[in-house]
Amino acid sequence: MDLLEEGKTPSQVAEILGVSRQTVQRWKKMVREGGKRALKPIPQHVPTCQMSVSQQRELGKIIVRGAQAAGFPTDLWTTARIAEIVRKKFKLDYNPDHLGRMLHRWGYSCQKPTPQAREHDERAERQWRKEGWLRIKKGRKTPS
Repeated sequence: MDLLEEGKTPSQVAEILGVSRQTVQRWKKMVREGGKRALKPIPQHVPTCQMSVSQQRELGKIIVRGAQAAGFPTDLWTTARIAEIVRKKFKLDYNPDHLGRMLHRWGYSCQKPTPQAREHDERAERQWRKEGWLRIKKGRKTPS
């Protein structure tokens, strides 16, 4: 409001403050209707985390041990599975999406294991790369 009172236009104020011109117009209207105190920020109610720090640590240990160790058929963690663990272990009900945001805040990231055939044999693959691949590689002559 001080910039407007100095004679600057709403467009100039918007550019200086890095906001839209409409925002400056809205601020002007708020001051006109309620004075400068109408611009005071209104504190938002942000609920505190229901999980204690020790519960968060315990959940972290469960996650690190893997989903199969927690009783799931595969080792793929999903937020729904983690929400189920939190519900059973700590008697707390979290939306899986919110739990995902919490996990991200705690330093966890979304990861998906690379698919691999059950019959995968690393030694056989290395051997094939040494011998089989050389036989079919473009421009190679096959031994007679």
